[in-house]
Amino acid sequence: MSDSEYALQARLEAKPEKADEVAAFLEGALPAAEAEEKTTTWFALRLDETTFGIFDTFPDEEGRQAHLDGEIAAELMDRADELFVEDPQIDEIEVLAAKHS
Repeated sequence: MSDSEYALQARLEAKPEKADEVAAFLEGALPAAEAEEKTTTWFALRLDETTFGIFDTFPDEEGRQAHLDGEIAAELMDRADELFVEDPQIDEIEVLAAKHS
């Protein structure tokens, strides 16, 4: 079994005037992700000027749920009306294959 079989993919559409604030929030969230014991990988992405994403992996469902219940998700949802055009779209996905260095 992989240490990153369970994953989350989030798509975030920032309000145009809040795009730089969203980028700064995501960059600043790295220490919280690093502190999560069962978060195997965590990526914050900028797909275009106002579209952002988060992709993260976990060894099991417990780790994935802990992340969903954690600090980053809580702050994202608390600030959703302020920062985003609509609520973040978060999908639970299954990683079929992965390479880790």
